Amino acid sequence: MNKPDCSSKPSGSVSRRNFLKTIGTTAVAGAAAQAESIAAELQKVDAEKIQGPGPVPITLTVNGKKHDLELEPRVTLLDALRNFLNSTGAKEVCDRGTCGACTVLIDGKPVYACMQLAIESQGCSITTVEALAQGNRLSKIQQAFIEEDALMCGYCTPGFLMSATALLQRQPKPTADDVRHACAGNVCRCGTHPRVLKAILKTAGVEITQKTEVIRYADLA
Repeated sequence: MNKPDCSSKPSGSVSRRNFLKTIGTTAVAGAAAQAESIAAELQKVDAEKIQGPGPVPITLTVNGKKHDLELEPRVTLLDALRNFLNSTGAKEVCDRGTCGACTVLIDGKPVYACMQLAIESQGCSITTVEALAQGNRLSKIQQAFIEEDALMCGYCTPGFLMSATALLQRQPKPTADDVRHACAGNVCRCGTHPRVLKAILKTAGVEITQKTEVIRYADLA
């Protein structure tokens, strides 16, 4: 029996190899065209978003007032407040987002101003410690800090006040644990945390029970 001659094919027939080759070429061409289109769109979007490295116009709303500034995109909100808006209530201490002295409220939420870029703060409502008092009249939380002696050097105080303000706005009657949690990101190097706790609870009208335990050296021996 003669072996069939597979090399001879009817006129107009398409081999499996040619078929797959054609399909593959078409798919690659289509994918390439789509990729080029996507790349062009991304390039267009990136061109619109890229700002800097020099100063660019930005608008910040601080304590209800809009401020038009020319800042480099790398400028933090803390630097913008202190160096360009003369709003020095928020303190620059660690500059690493660990102490909480620079805490401000952005749309009512406490935020480390040293960790927030000014350019990213546009369109938000920024509240600093300067907005708490009305003229010469202190807010309740500020008055409580004075009455309970909840401040020493004062560097951490603005941050504590802003964290406490945010807490009392969302939870008017917090517990002691609520206060500790809300102020967990604020550090007082002078060690006035117990008085800060008492001042915040006093503002909320919540009584705090304190228990003092005397430990004698003889009892430890």
